[in-house]
Amino acid sequence: MNILIKEVKTVKETKQFIDFPNQLYKNSKLYIPPLSNSEKNIFNPNKNAAFQFCDAKLWLAYKNNKIVGRIAGIINRKYNKERNENKARFGWVDFEEDTEIIKALIKTVEKWAIEQEINLLHGPLGFNSLDASGVLVEGFDELPTSFGHYNFPYYNEMFKKIGFEKEIDWVEYRINVPDILPEKIFKLADIVKQRYKIKELKFNSKKELLKYTDEFFNILNKSYSHLFAFSELVEEQKKQMAKEFFSIIKLDYISFLVDENDKLVAFGISTPSMAKAIKKANGKLFPFGFLYIMQAFRKNDTAELLLVGIDKQYQNKGLTAIIFSKIMKTFVKNGIKYVETTRELENNKNVQQLWSKYDYRQHKRARCYIKAI
Repeated sequence: MNILIKEVKTVKETKQFIDFPNQLYKNSKLYIPPLSNSEKNIFNPNKNAAFQFCDAKLWLAYKNNKIVGRIAGIINRKYNKERNENKARFGWVDFEEDTEIIKALIKTVEKWAIEQEINLLHGPLGFNSLDASGVLVEGFDELPTSFGHYNFPYYNEMFKKIGFEKEIDWVEYRINVPDILPEKIFKLADIVKQRYKIKELKFNSKKELLKYTDEFFNILNKSYSHLFAFSELVEEQKKQMAKEFFSIIKLDYISFLVDENDKLVAFGISTPSMAKAIKKANGKLFPFGFLYIMQAFRKNDTAELLLVGIDKQYQNKGLTAIIFSKIMKTFVKNGIKYVETTRELENNKNVQQLWSKYDYRQHKRARCYIKAI
């Protein structure tokens, strides 16, 4: 049977593109739908500043007049220039269990990329590494994090069948929070504070937090600049992320560190897990979705570790001990029993060493593929 690929051009087709995974995974107990409003904003050039330096197209696959797959093609020209690379990305890829569907979708992206004089295709990736990335290859019986992405096991084999190879993996960990934290954690944190004259900020309101927005993004850009698929956020992206990301922050679940001159030098951000609440809300905040999320913020046994950033001048000096002593103390206080780490690069040993002091397991793995075109 022929597969028809159609470029997404209308509001209706964009909605169908966003909704397709909800249909594909409607019987899955582990699929977490993304928040629909956030997805709409991602694909709206007026609301996603990444379109300032990214070219992007969306396509849907049809069989017998039924939507059976989707894919996005992205060229991040800013990233290519920063890294001296010539790559296109594919992302937001989902498809029924039929090799012909993914083959047709990928061929469409390849044709478009070749027309743009691109010679490598990799993914799944978003506009930036902070977007949903990777195909799940391990952990199909585990609940994803709020910002994770679930897929069926057949994805990996099909990508290999059509000529893709592994480029890099991300891994995730589940950490058991002890009832009583080891005293040595706090002792080490105090030593580091005194040695480098570090202070921990205490916020009484999000308004106070927002004063550090510029410094926060400065550290984020610089400390993440070397990471795979990351390109520095521009001013408009910072504003968008601050508006969306800081709105879900609970002040006692974060750690912001400053030096003796009150300059921000490090941060750690975690949040009560929203995965079950978002699934219950089916990805919609209204009419009742926000109530499920608020309930998850009030009572939860699981937290998610979202971001850790440290000024390059203070890296490898033990500041993570301060960050985690504070955050873990918050977890114990709030009855958190488990911590889920969001996807981190498999070769990021510095971050992975943080879990060595606790009872943990590596339970999920996602993959980015690459192919010459």
